[in-house]
Amino acid sequence: MDGTVKGDGSGVLDGAVIAVAGAAGAAGRATLLRLAEAGATVVAADAHPERLAEAVDAARYAHGGATVTGETVDLFDLEAAKSWAVRTEKEFGRIDGLVHLVGGWRGSAGFADTSLADWDFLEKLLIRTVQSTSLAFQDGLQRSDRGRYVLISAAGASSPTAGNAAYAASKAAAEAWTLALGDAFRKAGGDEGPAAAAAILVVKALVHDAMRAERPNAKFAGFTDVKELAEAIAGVWDVPAGEVNGKRLWLTPQP
Repeated sequence: MDGTVKGDGSGVLDGAVIAVAGAAGAAGRATLLRLAEAGATVVAADAHPERLAEAVDAARYAHGGATVTGETVDLFDLEAAKSWAVRTEKEFGRIDGLVHLVGGWRGSAGFADTSLADWDFLEKLLIRTVQSTSLAFQDGLQRSDRGRYVLISAAGASSPTAGNAAYAASKAAAEAWTLALGDAFRKAGGDEGPAAAAAILVVKALVHDAMRAERPNAKFAGFTDVKELAEAIAGVWDVPAGEVNGKRLWLTPQP
């Protein structure tokens, strides 16, 4: 079942501890800013230490007094992800969310031109990292009274094109893995319903100010601005777990 997200996390996120994987990109920066603004303690991770440090500093500077930390974590390594989750919960006493923003793209001119090397790259980047963060943070999210696992996916997972076979298949697999986590939350909740939720935010593609500056004549039709995405991410906490768990939440027209 599909749905939409309303709300902005105001109040609900005050005092929450949220981990953000893939935090150094444009979407990550917007998300760190939005979560810090909402009063959350934000624990950011990325594979690029310099860009991560810049993103963390920007969020701290924009919201004086906000607790925003960053560290380099190898999310291809499940044990490294588990260590990150354990450290986070030990340091801050709880873990209320994992926002998975790890992304990347490779494609080809057509189906026959598909390179299996692209699949090998995307399988690790888009699937393995989801496996690592979900397995590492599941228990902590279930201990929270507002645990949320949020995956950012693409509409192409539901309507793959010939030149995007590897990308679309990787995104579809990541969605399926996240929905399985949602089922685990549902079963753990029993008759009372899930206390934690796994939700998927679906976009066509993302756009940010630097992209618009580089291509001033481009319309970016159907694209989601990273600030809008950040609002939607915060809004997942406004909705009861049972209403978003195991759902694809569309930020672009559904194909």
